[in-house]
Amino acid sequence: MLSLGALFLSAFGAATLLPLQSEAVLVGLLLREPQAWALLLLVATLGNVLGSLVNWLLGRAIEQLRDKRWFPFSASQLQRAQQRYQRWGQWSLLLSWMPLIGDPLTLIAGIMREPFWRFLLLVTLAKGGRYIVVALVTLGWFHSG
Repeated sequence: MLSLGALFLSAFGAATLLPLQSEAVLVGLLLREPQAWALLLLVATLGNVLGSLVNWLLGRAIEQLRDKRWFPFSASQLQRAQQRYQRWGQWSLLLSWMPLIGDPLTLIAGIMREPFWRFLLLVTLAKGGRYIVVALVTLGWFHSG
C-alpha cells in the first residue's frame, strides 16, 4: 500500500512543475510486483492526470497569478506557448506525456479555456499510453526471442 502511495505522489508531482521521474518508480514496482501491472498503471495514470489537472486549473486562474514573483513563466514565454497552442489546438495535448513540454501544455490548455472533458480525455490517453509503453517494455512484452 505504501508503494502505491509513493507511485501516486511521484506521478502527481511529475505532472506538475516538479522535476520528478514517475517512470522510475513505476519500473521499480513493476519489477517487484509484475502481477500487479494493471493496478500500478491505474495508480500512475490517475496521479499523473490529476497533476495535469492542477496545471489546467492554474491556467484557468492565471490572470490572478501571472504577476506573482514566483510565477514560473515570463509574459513572452506564455505568449509563445499560447500561439503554438492556437496553431496545434487540442491535439497538442497528446504530447502532454513528453518531458519539458507536457507540463506547460497542460497549463496553456487551461489558459486557452480548453473544455474539461476534452482535456481529460486527451491527457488521459497520452499519459496512460506512455505508462502502458513503459510497462510493456519493462515486463518484456516486446522481447523478441
